[in-house]
Amino acid sequence: MKRSVPLASATLSALLLATFALPATAQQTLTYPQLVDRMIDLEHLAVLPEKGETCAQCSSYDRASRYDEATGKYVGWDANGDGGQMIRKEGDQWVMAEMEGPGCIWRIWSATSNKGHVKIYLDGQEQPAVDLPFREYFTGKTAPFNYPSLSYHNADQGSRGENLYYPIPYQKSCKIVADDGWGAYYHFTYSTFPQGTKVPTFSAELSPEGVAALQRVDTFFHRQLGNDPAGARDGQETIAQQVQIGAGETLALEIDGPRAITAIKGNMRFADREDEMAALRRLVLRITFDGEQEPDVCCPLGDFFGTAPGKNLYKCLTTGMTEEGVYAYWYMPFARGAKVELVNEDEVARNLGFEITHAPLARSFEGLGHFHCKWHRDVWPLSEDRRPDWVMLRTEGRGRFCGVMLHVWNPRGGWWGEGDEKFFLDGEKFPSTIGTGSEDYFGYAWCHPGLFQHPYHCQTMTENNRGHQSVLRWHIGDNVPFQTSFEAAIEKYYPNSGGTLYACVPCFYLAPGQSDGVPPTPVDQRDGYYEKLPPSGGGYKVSGEPRGEVQDQGMGAYGSGKWHNDNQLWWTGARPGDKMDIVFPVKKAGAYQVSVTLTKAVDYGIVQLWVDGKKAGEPIDLFHDGVVPTGPIALGTYELAEGNHQLTVEIVGANEKAVKAYMFGLDQILLKSAK
Repeated sequence: MKRSVPLASATLSALLLATFALPATAQQTLTYPQLVDRMIDLEHLAVLPEKGETCAQCSSYDRASRYDEATGKYVGWDANGDGGQMIRKEGDQWVMAEMEGPGCIWRIWSATSNKGHVKIYLDGQEQPAVDLPFREYFTGKTAPFNYPSLSYHNADQGSRGENLYYPIPYQKSCKIVADDGWGAYYHFTYSTFPQGTKVPTFSAELSPEGVAALQRVDTFFHRQLGNDPAGARDGQETIAQQVQIGAGETLALEIDGPRAITAIKGNMRFADREDEMAALRRLVLRITFDGEQEPDVCCPLGDFFGTAPGKNLYKCLTTGMTEEGVYAYWYMPFARGAKVELVNEDEVARNLGFEITHAPLARSFEGLGHFHCKWHRDVWPLSEDRRPDWVMLRTEGRGRFCGVMLHVWNPRGGWWGEGDEKFFLDGEKFPSTIGTGSEDYFGYAWCHPGLFQHPYHCQTMTENNRGHQSVLRWHIGDNVPFQTSFEAAIEKYYPNSGGTLYACVPCFYLAPGQSDGVPPTPVDQRDGYYEKLPPSGGGYKVSGEPRGEVQDQGMGAYGSGKWHNDNQLWWTGARPGDKMDIVFPVKKAGAYQVSVTLTKAVDYGIVQLWVDGKKAGEPIDLFHDGVVPTGPIALGTYELAEGNHQLTVEIVGANEKAVKAYMFGLDQILLKSAK
């Protein structure tokens, strides 16, 4: 049954926001305030890119990953030594990035920033535009980056990632170098504008206009998230309804163009958490612009608002879920008309309220794209040499990629997302964006299992890395333009057969008339598709509260069967001098040869072990260029009484070649009778 919902006369309350001067079309000259305004300019995302406009990333990814032109195959595609990798060394400095302009850096990320200076040289100038200890990029206290809501240090909300969103433009070139001691991991995400575009060369001595623009954005992020950054538009109207949608019914409304949908809001009530999770996956939002053959938006209602499963409270720039309801401020222009449908594929009726705000276009529709948002699972197969890539979006045509929400079902526990993001533009064989880890792409680090929310990146749902996890990353200033094709992949180390499942919502723009290539997903594949597996792990317990994080980590991605139960006890966030006490049982008193099997990797430390307070052998160096088990390491023979005993791990340092993260992994404690 389909029925039309009439337009309502109610309008949204005026928002107490300044109206920012945002460019409506591609410009040959961009001032610094205009670049800053693009950090919250959702309308600009709909402007189709000009030729020569791109976005890419320089990072510390493992250079063992490469494309072999001779064979047409990908080599070392799962290489995971992503720390300390550089372009080259010049004298006593490391070259981290080199770009040609005109361009602009939008995002800088790290997980291990330290006291060593990172210097940004622009347009061939002899003196760096920025010369700071790398850690000072992220504190929000040090000029010129002293805008707290634009930087997120690893202490913020416990997310452990360090992010700076701050435009650094250059006209001709950009070169970034680092002194020793800067850290280990980094991303620099930057746009390149079409040749002929004029941009200012960034200076730490900001103009009054530049300061004012940064302060506006900083204030908005700090105080006004949850509101439309554009404020109330002239001529806007709001459709506001409380409706009941019967099982199997579709509610539809149509809006004549040319206009743009500027906000979608809603609220619902549920019987319980299970009912909420089912409803928000079984209700589907479909939007079709200008009579397209397929819906441009086809997404479960809850996922459209940026998180899953169910309702998880958070706020960011474009989407959010609050006690008052849900919101999405994606800008959705159309020339002739928009058809909005809400489909109830549940077996029960649903009551909900919704608001759709639409407004006149601020410019001609010519040169604008349609907004696309499509939920999917496992749509695109890949060749074996691309393992372990998992495709988040593959589409053709001209448009902009604006980010993803990823819902992970991880029944095994431990870290689920070691893999890097990879973006292929316009037929690239090697991606112009390649990262250093799934959590790094989503703005945090070291698989921290806590909730966090920031304007562009959030972890909105987590069950301590076991069960449901939901993360998002929206690309606003750092949106990714493409002319003919685009593929966004992220490495998925754990196969579906092991129970770890991904569901994804990419958001992007395409020129009118272009199919996005994402088929709709049946309701039985959207809800209830995940199934718990038996618990795994060695069962070791830790006494006390050591510094950092201690958790089980699944190790199947590094070779099934190499670790006991494909699992280890994993300690991260420690520093030299820190200790951890691990409890192990002895069923019968006697003399035992005690040994351990540990893990080696590029970011693991040197440890000293102790058995019941007695020093057990010499320090063990756990550095290795790759992730491997050690095999049994003998610790000596001990008289052990029946009951619990203690293995103490002390971090004493790290190999000079290691990434200084000082991690430790225990596979097993082995006891063999000495008699």
